[in-house]
Amino acid sequence: MPHALSRFGRRRTLQGGAAAAVVLGLLLWWVSPLGEPEPSGSLTFSTGVRSGVYQRYGERLEGALAKDMPKVSIRLKNSVGSQQNIERVATGKADFTVATADAVATYLQSGKPGAERLRGCVRLYDDYVQLIVPRDSGIRTVAGLRGKRVGVGQQGSGVLLVADRLMRAAGIDPAEDITPVEAGIDTMPARLADGRLDAFFWSGGLPTGAVEDLAERFAIRLVPLEDELISELQAVGGSTRHYRSAAMPADAYDHAHQGQPVPTVAVANLLITTDRTDPLMTEAFTRTVIDSRDRIGREVHAAQLVDLRTAIYTDPLPLHEGAQRYYRSAKP
Repeated sequence: MPHALSRFGRRRTLQGGAAAAVVLGLLLWWVSPLGEPEPSGSLTFSTGVRSGVYQRYGERLEGALAKDMPKVSIRLKNSVGSQQNIERVATGKADFTVATADAVATYLQSGKPGAERLRGCVRLYDDYVQLIVPRDSGIRTVAGLRGKRVGVGQQGSGVLLVADRLMRAAGIDPAEDITPVEAGIDTMPARLADGRLDAFFWSGGLPTGAVEDLAERFAIRLVPLEDELISELQAVGGSTRHYRSAAMPADAYDHAHQGQPVPTVAVANLLITTDRTDPLMTEAFTRTVIDSRDRIGREVHAAQLVDLRTAIYTDPLPLHEGAQRYYRSAKP
């Protein structure tokens, strides 16, 4: 009898231990759900020139990514703009970047290395083309740039791409009819203020800090880009279909607009990667971009314009598999 009781006691002890193990397992699952691994490793994010919106956005996004993906090492890499950004991602020199849709379409059409591997993650905010002159300048249209010293952006930038196209649409040969100055937004404002430029092009989110700073210390004016010019631009076809008529709000640059909206050209910015990027990493990156919109937007106004309802439209690129996962799980 004592032997039977001993066996019974041992059985109850084993059963109790098993029950405790089940409870402990359930508690661990509740605290750390199984089946949801975190992304790990490293990534390089190609941004832009130091005083441009791409760089300012990238710096703030880096902090949000570090918080949301603690196992991922993040590196920011400056660039001259969209065209260089696309080339870096397509050829594996960077993992993610921001670029304008027209520059992406141009890269695809040219069949450059890695073009077929490019994928979209998020349609971000719009860039607005800005043609900036001294307030007392006689330049009133793009055609008025003939014979002038014009900042056109750096080689590899999206600014250079759209500036050349706008001038050609206005009947100007950028190589013959102006003195082109290849410079970035980090130096063009100072050159205009010092009289070394008569005008410069910029394409960026509103407001761009470098233009805003210039307007506060030097009297400038933004030259309107009228619908007729945009129609000529779009008539070229191909990647120019990504340009559309828009208006810079009257309060974008208080010291420059003098209370009036300015007609211009707009083009969407896209967050891009390639099909080489891990879907888990891309899903997490996409989620952070959407979730951090308001927080980053308090410092970089353009970020406030990221909208979950339109973020999925990354034409001319198909969505990355990881981005698709995020959008399926998200609710507008």
